[in-house]
Amino acid sequence: MTILTHRPRRMRKHAYTRELMRENTLSTDDLIFPLFVIEGDNKRESIDSMPDIERLSVDQLLLEAQELVDLGIRAVALFPVVPNEKKSLDAQEAYNPDALAQRAVRALKDKFSELAVITDVALDPFTTHGQDGLIDESGYVLNDETVAVLVKQALSHAQAGSDIVAPSDMMDGRIGAIREALEENGFIHTKILAYSAKYASSYYGPFRDAVGSASNLGASSKETYQMDPANSDEAMREVELDIDEGADMVMIKPGLPYLDIVYRIKQTFGMPTFAYHVSGEYAQIKAASQNGWIDEKKVTLETLLSFKRAGSDAILTYYAKQAAKWLKE
Repeated sequence: MTILTHRPRRMRKHAYTRELMRENTLSTDDLIFPLFVIEGDNKRESIDSMPDIERLSVDQLLLEAQELVDLGIRAVALFPVVPNEKKSLDAQEAYNPDALAQRAVRALKDKFSELAVITDVALDPFTTHGQDGLIDESGYVLNDETVAVLVKQALSHAQAGSDIVAPSDMMDGRIGAIREALEENGFIHTKILAYSAKYASSYYGPFRDAVGSASNLGASSKETYQMDPANSDEAMREVELDIDEGADMVMIKPGLPYLDIVYRIKQTFGMPTFAYHVSGEYAQIKAASQNGWIDEKKVTLETLLSFKRAGSDAILTYYAKQAAKWLKE
């Protein structure tokens, strides 16, 4: 008879021991639901490349928020779909106090004070060219000029009641400039979620369809400001700079292809670390499940748990609402 001193399978035989030694868990507290907002009333628009995700007018947004609150989801991230006639080279609509995002924030905070509202600070939905900043004659995105507009945008969001402003543009120095402006204007409790390691990824296609920036961007790229997918040390430098400039939380985007970055950042800095399970990742799971190739529920929950295992404290995911329902079963 073989005598084994160590039999790790002992602890895997029964559900109770598997659960007792489980190292990571996923809950609704970990989930943030991104929402697309459109002009109009009583409007819901489907998104072909993102099945089951819709663009919502503000009144429908409030109905959606009620369902999310009932499910136990604690935070949403807003992304406005800006009509073409309101886009411009200087992105003025980004800081219009009566613009779509600002109105949506006020409506949400008026009805759901307990729901954390995160607003995207970036100019790509507002520019005629689809870039995240102001450009020069050659099409190069100008850094300091863009930061000045981002500061105005962040302040307008804070004034509307945003709990967390989330600069996703990857301009140099924007966190420090926004932090200074928030402090000077009395918004000392407004938090900054910095997209500190945002990669020039090919996984963003469905999102750009959803917000209507794909056609504006055309064949152009964002490689002069978003990060090279080949780099990880560079991400550490970017995160360190944003923390030094006053970020309260840091974001890695995309998520699954960059779990090594999530792990390194969490281990190195110990900061609240978020990951974005982006539109392309969502679309892949949806497409495979609709073809019957995978079990959607099991694959999704396994995927979201992988973010927790890598060190993510919260996950922005288009599966947040569905995952919350599954977790309640």
